[in-house]
Amino acid sequence: MESEGNSEKKLSSSKLKKGSNIIPLTGAAALLTLAVSLAITAINKRRNSKRKDLPGCNFRVNLSASEILKLADRIIAKSKEVHDAVASVPLDKVTYKNVISPLAELEAQQFPLVQSCVVPKLVSTSDKVRKASAEAEKKIDAHICSCSKREDVYCVVKAFAAKGEWMGPEARHYVHCLLKEFERNGLNLTATKREEVQRLKAQIDELSFQYVQNLNDDSTSVLFHENELAGLPAEFLKTLEKAENGMFRVTLKSHHVAAVLELCKIGKTRRLVAMAYGKRCGKANLSVLEDLVQARHKFARLLGYSNYAEYALNPRMAKTPSKVLEFLEDISSSLSDLANKELAMLKELKKQDEGELPFGVEDLLYYVKKVEQQEFDLDLGALKQYFPVNLVLSGIFKIFQDLFGLRFEEIADADAWHSDIRMFSVFDLSSGELLGYFYLDMYTREGKYGQTCVVALQNGSVAFNGARQVPLALLISQLQTDIGGIPSLLRFTEVVSLLHEFGHVVQHLCNRASFARFSGLRVDPDFVEIPAKVLENWCYESFSLKLISGFHQDITMPIEDEICKSLKKWRYSFSALKLKQEVLYCLFDQIIHSAENVDIFELFKHLHPKVMLGLPMLEGTNPASCFPRCAIGYEAACYSRIWSEVFAADIFTSKFRDGLLNQHVGMQFRTKVLAPGGAKDPIEILSDFLGREPSIQTFIDNKIECSLWH
Repeated sequence: MESEGNSEKKLSSSKLKKGSNIIPLTGAAALLTLAVSLAITAINKRRNSKRKDLPGCNFRVNLSASEILKLADRIIAKSKEVHDAVASVPLDKVTYKNVISPLAELEAQQFPLVQSCVVPKLVSTSDKVRKASAEAEKKIDAHICSCSKREDVYCVVKAFAAKGEWMGPEARHYVHCLLKEFERNGLNLTATKREEVQRLKAQIDELSFQYVQNLNDDSTSVLFHENELAGLPAEFLKTLEKAENGMFRVTLKSHHVAAVLELCKIGKTRRLVAMAYGKRCGKANLSVLEDLVQARHKFARLLGYSNYAEYALNPRMAKTPSKVLEFLEDISSSLSDLANKELAMLKELKKQDEGELPFGVEDLLYYVKKVEQQEFDLDLGALKQYFPVNLVLSGIFKIFQDLFGLRFEEIADADAWHSDIRMFSVFDLSSGELLGYFYLDMYTREGKYGQTCVVALQNGSVAFNGARQVPLALLISQLQTDIGGIPSLLRFTEVVSLLHEFGHVVQHLCNRASFARFSGLRVDPDFVEIPAKVLENWCYESFSLKLISGFHQDITMPIEDEICKSLKKWRYSFSALKLKQEVLYCLFDQIIHSAENVDIFELFKHLHPKVMLGLPMLEGTNPASCFPRCAIGYEAACYSRIWSEVFAADIFTSKFRDGLLNQHVGMQFRTKVLAPGGAKDPIEILSDFLGREPSIQTFIDNKIECSLWH
């Protein structure tokens, strides 16, 4: 999710581009309690002065375009002043107070100011402000990049580290991270090698951009007669452009391809679309990817690593390519028996429908969906009626307050950028201590960033004088506003997404690291998604699902038990086969970045039947040419999503499944997992909480236990 250095800022910018046990009430009683006591009183409203007067908040709201640009200039000037002062310290006079403390406090003080400049491009209602914000971001990014290359500052920090002055573990880790960041930019190399590092970085950026641009520019389409598109809904066909001969034009954009592969009854059509999709940018991007991987290996070797994967994994939880490969192969082999059963069922279904035609990868989505429709009594469209947004939010708030010993208070008339925005204070339930604040920007509007995410606006930290800065987060979502008195209703996937992202909010607010660099969401990128992935599970358990659901015309009617059970089965439907597909791409990504002179095309051709239980790669396709995750953003790290899911399953099953609102366990999770942030090794954190090292076995057992064959 994030990389070293100014990783939290990347969350808001570059990445966005590319309880004590309670008596469980169920049914109408639960919803009546929820409606009366939770929706009305659990979120206490306290009249406050404007947000600018709130204690511990330095994030600035509603700056004009000119104010943003002026603030960006002041940020850069102050940063240069501090870096110059640190660089001027004689090497024999270095101390924690004159070298490390100024840099740490600069990070803490400037982060909310930087976010004040760059976040408006995501949320502002003014086009002029959004443009100024984007301009400010470029200037600040360029300055941060130049700071990471300052040899004079590096030498001073290195001299302090060599001095061996006593520090606490978090401060020692901070110094290590400072040095590592400089050295990953080549500052421990000769001037000639540093120049080569920068040249290679520029080449890598250019090639990555070219790979993605080629895919974006691809305008290939396939023409079909209407009878060849049997099974696709009339509404979808109406969206397709018609050629002069009256045939329908199916583009290779993902929404068209997914619809055909999931819904089209004609096997030949599915195959033609899948083949065309897999051939995109075949020759062009294969050449680009080969050059890109070669440049990455050269770059890594200059910095002292054997290959690019070693460089990419060094700061991550997984640490080494061999560990990642072992992890992926263990997952794949452990799920092979289940995946074979799943595949056999799909093959039999195709045989019944289409005779002896061989089963191919292009058939997976269609027959998986067909089985799911037969096996599960789920109408996901109708299910929306049980998820009115305010009730879902109230339920989520109750779960998080009860589980983690928190109290949320809404701040009335908070200073914000739109009238829809809500702001909350978060307190420790026991001590009353203020832990931080968060904004909710829930509804879609013109000019707003189009994805659901959490952005850190201010990180918690402790200054040299002991003063604490409290964290502030922003949850951005894309929900539809109420129409004609009918409340906004959420799709189930939106409910899961909202609970996941709110998990990140609580993760940010409960982090108690002293250094801003380790606070909020600035944690190991292999670890950052684990807490939110753990909390997604509350969407699939009957007790908690009833807390966040209720028929929109009568909220005392929660979702039925049978639907709860079906949702859980649906979650694990064909999950072994689906996961093997993902493992295939992760293995490819890891191998090309951990070994040189790999024939990229032949590697995919070899891996495909090996991982996918004998299913060959589609003839004439080259998946390596249309796999953007390995080109930009997740290179040598595609495994990370599975990694998070595996360890989240271990945590939930081992600690939470038998006590969904057990505050004792919840407080242990808060203090042992969320509080340390990036200041502690993630394996240490998880081992301390679990009482043992995390394991993949629980994840595997869950897949088998919840499968159609259990």
